[in-house]
Amino acid sequence: MKLTGAQVLMEVLKDEGVDTIFGFPGGAVIDLYDELVKTDIRHVLVRHEQGAVHAADGYARAGNKTGVCLVTSGPGATNTVTGLATAYMDSIPLVLITGQVPTHLIGNDAFQEVDIVGITRSCTKHNYLVNSAEELPRILKEAFHIARSGRPGPVLIDIPKDLTTRTIDYQPIKRVKIKSYNPTYKPNIRQLTKVVQLIKKAEKPVIFAGGGVILSNAASEITQLAHTIQSPVSTSLMGLGSLPGTDPLWLGMLGMHGTYRANMAISDCDLLIAVGVRFDDRVTGKTDTFASQAKIVHIDIDPTSIRKNVPVTIPVVGDCRMTIRKLNEMLEEENLEGINADRAPWINRIEKWKNMSKLAFAQKETIKPQYVIEKLYALTSGQAVITTEVGQNQMWAAQYYHFDRPNHFITSGGLGTMGFGLPAAIGAQIACPDKLVVDVAGDGSIQMNSQELMTAVECRLPVKVVILNNRYLGMVRQWQELFYNRRYACTAMEQAPDFVRLAEAYGATGLRAEKPEEVEAVLKEGLFSDKTVIMDFVVEREESVYPMVPAGAPITEMLLV
Repeated sequence: MKLTGAQVLMEVLKDEGVDTIFGFPGGAVIDLYDELVKTDIRHVLVRHEQGAVHAADGYARAGNKTGVCLVTSGPGATNTVTGLATAYMDSIPLVLITGQVPTHLIGNDAFQEVDIVGITRSCTKHNYLVNSAEELPRILKEAFHIARSGRPGPVLIDIPKDLTTRTIDYQPIKRVKIKSYNPTYKPNIRQLTKVVQLIKKAEKPVIFAGGGVILSNAASEITQLAHTIQSPVSTSLMGLGSLPGTDPLWLGMLGMHGTYRANMAISDCDLLIAVGVRFDDRVTGKTDTFASQAKIVHIDIDPTSIRKNVPVTIPVVGDCRMTIRKLNEMLEEENLEGINADRAPWINRIEKWKNMSKLAFAQKETIKPQYVIEKLYALTSGQAVITTEVGQNQMWAAQYYHFDRPNHFITSGGLGTMGFGLPAAIGAQIACPDKLVVDVAGDGSIQMNSQELMTAVECRLPVKVVILNNRYLGMVRQWQELFYNRRYACTAMEQAPDFVRLAEAYGATGLRAEKPEEVEAVLKEGLFSDKTVIMDFVVEREESVYPMVPAGAPITEMLLV
C-alpha cells in the first residue's frame, strides 16, 4: 500500500487506538494536519504547546491511556519541554510528535529549527529523529510500545517536513521487539518467599504505596494485602487513592506535609513494604533517619529506582500489580490466624498518634482554604477527579480531599509544575466526560496557563476551577515566614486579575466568595453548572500548610502549627 509519511502516521495512530490528539499547528506539520482532519481522530486545539502536553498528561492519567500531542518545529517544540519533564518525572505514557525542518536543512540554522532531540534527551524516556520515511512505521510503533511499557514515560518523535510528503510502500507492523529493551514484569518468587517470612515475623509493618501502584492499576491488590496482613498504609503524593482514604488502615500521606501518624509510623515500624515508589526527598527527609528501625522491601518495575536513595533489605523487580497479586496468593497459603490480635498493639499506637495531632484548622471571619476543600469534598461526595496546580493549593487538596479510588488525584508530583492543573483538567474531562473534574488552583499558578480557559470553553467542557486566592505565592511565602524572618521577597501578588471578569472574557462563568458563609453557595452553583466555571475564593492571606518538615530534617521533626 503506497502512503505518504503523513498517511502512515494516521494509519499507526488508528492502529494504536488513538482517539484524541492535543496540539497546535505550524508550517513543519501542516501536511500532518492536512491528513489528520480526514480521520475520525479528535483534535483539541490548545492555546499554548505547554498546555497540549499537560492536557495529554491529564488525559493519560484519568483515562489510563497513552496521551498524544502534535506540535510544530522550533518554538512549538521547545514550548513542550516543561510538559515533557513533568510527565517524565511522574512516569506518564505520552507520545509527542514534533515537526522538523526538511532533512537537507537540518544543521543549517533554518527558520524554526532546533535540536529538540538533544534538548529533550534528559526528560524523555526515549526520543527519535526520523531520518527516512521508510523507518517511520517502525519508529511510531516502537514509540507507543516504549511509552506505555515497563516504567511508563514520554517519547518524542521528531519528523522532518519533507518526510511527511514522501511516499513509501507501507506494511503494518504487528509486533514490536527491541533487543535492548525488555522490562521485567514477573517477580522473582524466591525474593517474594523472603518477603512472606518478613511479614510473618513483623510486629509493626507499614505499606508505603507510590505512583507505581496507580500506574499499574494495583490499588485493589494493595488494599487486599493491607487487610490480609493488617498493615497500615501510607502513600506518597502520587500514590493517593492506592487505599481508600476512608479505610481504617489509612495513615494519610507521608513526608514533608504528611500526617503526624504517618511520619511517626514510618519512623517506628519494623517492616516497610514500599511499592512503586522512588523515595523522593520530600518523602524521606533526612535519609539516614528514614525508617531506620525497619527492614525495607522495595518493589518496583524500574531496577534503577531500587537502592537509589535508601538502603533496601529485599529488592523485588517486577510490575507492581503482578507482584502484589502473587504475594497475596502466597500469603493465602500461610497460616495467618491471630494476625488481628498480633497487630492490635501497633494499630492502637497509631490511633494514639492520630488523636495526638489531627489535621485541623479553625474557621473564623476570613475564609480558610482548608474549609473550601472540606466543603468541596462534602459536596462532591469524594467522587470528583481532582487536578491541582502546585504550591499550598496542592497540599491542601491532598490533605483535606479524601481519595477512595485511584486516578482521581492528578497533580505534578516530581517536577512541581505551576500551571499544570487547568490543562490537565481539560485532558481529564475529555478522557472522562461523565465525571466531575475540578482543578484546585492558587492565584499565582492559575495565571501560568490561564489561556487554556479558551480551550475548555471552545470544547464545551464543564471543567471547574477552584482558586484559593491569597494574593501570594503562598508556599514560598510560608518558607519566608518560617525561615527568613518574614521577609516576603517578591512573593506578594497585590496586583492580580479579576478572575470573575477573566472567566467571563473567555466565555466561562465566574463566581466569587469573600466570606465563609458564601463558600457553600458558590461551590454549589459552580459545581452543578454545565459550563466551564472559575470560582474565586478570597482566603486567609497568611495561612500555612501544616504539618511541615523543614528541608533536610528527619520526618519526625514536624512543625505542627
